[in-house]
Amino acid sequence: MQKSSQDYYALLGIPRSSAPDEIRRAYLKAAKKLHPDINTAPGETEMFMDVQQAYQVLSDPVRRSSYDANLPPEKNTPAAIDKRILVSRKSLSQIKEPQLVYVLIDMEPSLEMLDTIGYIPLNLCLVLDNSTSMKGEKLETAKQTAIELIRRLKPQDIFSVVAFNDRAEVIIPSSRQSNPVKMEKNIRQIQTSGGTEILQGLQTGLDEINRYLNTKSVNHIILITDGKTYGDEQACYDLAKQAANRGISLTGLGIGSGWNDIFLEKLANLTGGTSMLAPQAKDIEKLLIEKFSNLSKTFAENVMLYYKLDKSVEINYAFRLHPITDLIQSGSPLRLGPILQNWPFSVLIEFKVSPKELESEFFTLMEGKIEVSASNIPLPVPSMPIEIVLAIKEMDDSSGTLYEANRAGDYEPPPSAIIQALSKLTLYRLQEKARNEMALGNYGKATEHLQKLATRLLAQGERSLAKTVIFEIENIETTKTYSEYGAKQIKYGTRALLLPEETKK
Repeated sequence: MQKSSQDYYALLGIPRSSAPDEIRRAYLKAAKKLHPDINTAPGETEMFMDVQQAYQVLSDPVRRSSYDANLPPEKNTPAAIDKRILVSRKSLSQIKEPQLVYVLIDMEPSLEMLDTIGYIPLNLCLVLDNSTSMKGEKLETAKQTAIELIRRLKPQDIFSVVAFNDRAEVIIPSSRQSNPVKMEKNIRQIQTSGGTEILQGLQTGLDEINRYLNTKSVNHIILITDGKTYGDEQACYDLAKQAANRGISLTGLGIGSGWNDIFLEKLANLTGGTSMLAPQAKDIEKLLIEKFSNLSKTFAENVMLYYKLDKSVEINYAFRLHPITDLIQSGSPLRLGPILQNWPFSVLIEFKVSPKELESEFFTLMEGKIEVSASNIPLPVPSMPIEIVLAIKEMDDSSGTLYEANRAGDYEPPPSAIIQALSKLTLYRLQEKARNEMALGNYGKATEHLQKLATRLLAQGERSLAKTVIFEIENIETTKTYSEYGAKQIKYGTRALLLPEETKK
């Protein structure tokens, strides 16, 4: 029997104007989240049945029409997430050169939602490299930190540990903290041997996460390694895509200089996660505990941006500024990463518009939607539509210049938030350009970028990082190589400068 007080559209998290395919997608998303086989919390079985009833009514044109006719006026319910989208320019010019447009997306939990959310349980697996190269302080520090994490677990958290070299072993099967003494003992007994095959560890870690996979938990893998894997990279990427499709994210922690940061960064980015550098063994504890703390403060596990672009538009790059800084793997959807309870979320995207005949008065740069997976919220968060439309400035056909009316007094500088974001990103982009030029064998251009970087770092008082850059300049000039240590120090050092001061302490 239909409940007169029930708003089926609100239940599915969709507007009343939704098309049939939108209703079906919303139903599948809600049903997956609330299914009794996965969720057994009080009241969720009844909510699942309500969702089924909503779909049965709204998917039938006759029943939907009758239902709509008796609906009361739509209520303005508080948004789960506050968002702001800024664009660097309001118009494009009819010129024969590519034009850049920057879009800044800021989001954070609404104040109303922060007052109601609780703790999201963790389903966390540490995948720990115990190959021969990890012998000594690196492995011992990682083991001791794993023990510290066990002591920080809450009763509802699921935790597991996998050790891998050229094979993988489950040290702690997925479980709650029922016997911490035994868990700690098992970790202390981990010894080094063999080589590094990340696929072995990643597959076993994913198996452990899948044992208690739950849409009401933060499902996450932390992969810790100091070495490179060979020959199984594509298989690792395929596993990462599988994990992402199941709502599992990954953090990669590389120790020292011998690991492949390009590989580990891509592996993590495919899941909406990030990569980190521990220059020395002593840095492992700080980074792992900081990561654990952020996971325990998760508000939304992943933000996805689905988009369509005009054929003349491409995304040059997307970069997450905070809460965790990292490049974002390109392609629709963009996996933008998590939203934390205690810190705003911010992503900067650079679009390139190729020259073309712009005949209409307006140009659609991008259209799409943002979808948020938030376990803390009982019902699905409604999709947030995005459409970015720019005006077209006409050209004087005879002179190739802008009409006087368009040139006079209508220029507006980019929003200050975008200028600040670009300014912060400049240092990271310089090192990125240097690495790209090195890969192409353009050593002179690479050192030019690094010289600019060193100058700016010195001006900001970052003397230690500037010294590393200067050393690499000398190294490139004499040996035509970029040291693994220097490349990683500069990459992750300039990335760290993007973080707010509060998070650097």
